[in-house]
Amino acid sequence: MSKVAYHQSDDKERTTTGVGESEVPDGQVQDDSFVLGADKKGESVPVVGDNAKVEDPIDAKEADSDRQLERDEKEAIDPSNIVKGSRSKPSPGSLKEPSDEDLGLTEGS
Repeated sequence: MSKVAYHQSDDKERTTTGVGESEVPDGQVQDDSFVLGADKKGESVPVVGDNAKVEDPIDAKEADSDRQLERDEKEAIDPSNIVKGSRSKPSPGSLKEPSDEDLGLTEGS
């Protein structure tokens, strides 16, 4: 008979993160220790700290999602991408997967 590896008690508080409310620190947590990290070879790794100023790649004047959505819809409904006419269905049995022999996957060959 096998034993359960992890036991969960029903009387414990359950959260979506797995961390109880009493374990979460109050206020804003600041930990920049990761910025000074190094890889396995001991070489420094370029990391941006939490408080470092980062250039925003999105131009606020061009970030109108409604205009972008309209452009995307026009591109998606491009009539030149629509197949004209009907397509014929393949005859039964014409679409067949290759066998292992056809692919050379049989043992002993």
